[in-house]
Amino acid sequence: MPTLLIVYNTKTGNTERMAEAVEEGAKQVEGVSVTRTYHATPAQLEEADAVVIGAPTYNHRMTLDIQQLLEKVAKAEVNLKGKPAAAFGSYGWSGEAPANVLEVLRNRFNMNTIEPPIRSKYRPGEKTLQECRELGRKIAEQL
Repeated sequence: MPTLLIVYNTKTGNTERMAEAVEEGAKQVEGVSVTRTYHATPAQLEEADAVVIGAPTYNHRMTLDIQQLLEKVAKAEVNLKGKPAAAFGSYGWSGEAPANVLEVLRNRFNMNTIEPPIRSKYRPGEKTLQECRELGRKIAEQL
């Protein structure tokens, strides 16, 4: 059974709400196993058939946990080439983390990224949560 891994980080709960919505959308597709987690290892990304990363923006950057995960994946030389990938995240004023994550996934790991990332200023509203559900469904359908 194909697998989708949703890895996210949150401090306020806003990006977590988005992660839950991505998971809901992905679970609408039969025959796909979906895992949503706060922590992941390079091996988990390698084992997954698709990866979605939720990265909130703090001080114009992705959180340290997400940055360190991507660095560990690079250091371990994990092969993610060609796998579907996407990113999302909340922010307070600048919001560049999800785009930065996608850039790394696309350019460093040669993943097939879904563009643009989904971003939410502060708490995601129903429109944004629906976009997250659609993203989850779309990436699950690629599997």
